[in-house]
Amino acid sequence: VQHRLELPDTGRTVRTIRATLMTLGQRIPGGAANDLAGSLPMEIDWYLTGAVTTHGQRFDWSEFVDRVSAIEKADPSDAAYHAKVVVDLVAELVPESDVEQLRNQLPESEDDENWQKLFEVVDAGGWSGDD
Repeated sequence: VQHRLELPDTGRTVRTIRATLMTLGQRIPGGAANDLAGSLPMEIDWYLTGAVTTHGQRFDWSEFVDRVSAIEKADPSDAAYHAKVVVDLVAELVPESDVEQLRNQLPESEDDENWQKLFEVVDAGGWSGDD
């Protein structure tokens, strides 16, 4: 995972995963977060559920990136890329139905704030390279 994210150490990798999953957990309903977390390794599933106090918050892609960036302590463009890679990793670990449920929780619009951006790596066939 660290190699995929192009990060120098495990601490930054964990912070990046936490930032993305916590922010996703804030955005989607609690039941959807529990479903998604249920298929993730126990080392990271808590970030979607236990680390989140309020699920189902309404915010757009830009706000998502800002929140991930703040938690991750990274530039917004880096945070957006990292979130896409983390979602691709999640897509590899959970059933396809859980990925579809996640997509359905995030609106897709024609404007620049399209949540579809979060799935760009997944839709491109997943991350390629040596793990």
